[in-house]
Amino acid sequence: EIKRVVHNPTYHYNPKFAFKGVKSKEPFTIAKGPNNPVGSVWIDLSIDSYGIHGTPEPGKIGTSFSHGCIRLTNWDAEDLAAMVKPGTKVEFKDETAQDVSAQ
Repeated sequence: EIKRVVHNPTYHYNPKFAFKGVKSKEPFTIAKGPNNPVGSVWIDLSIDSYGIHGTPEPGKIGTSFSHGCIRLTNWDAEDLAAMVKPGTKVEFKDETAQDVSAQ
């Protein structure tokens, strides 16, 4: 479920999540702007630290590691943010799984 939508978010890193590639043992913050890892919008989900967000590097979508979030181009994240509100239900489906009954 969507908890909130934040435009021009500030990124807060919590070391308890121990993201791969992040060596900091201390929390840190990255201000809103072009280098913010969550891009121009953060759509906060009801699972702690999960969200749908933009990215400052759209060329890396689908090619670099994510920590459980859904990463979109900033323009797609902005479009999605305009269509949802707190309380909107979110369901993730595996569309790549084959239906064995069809074989």
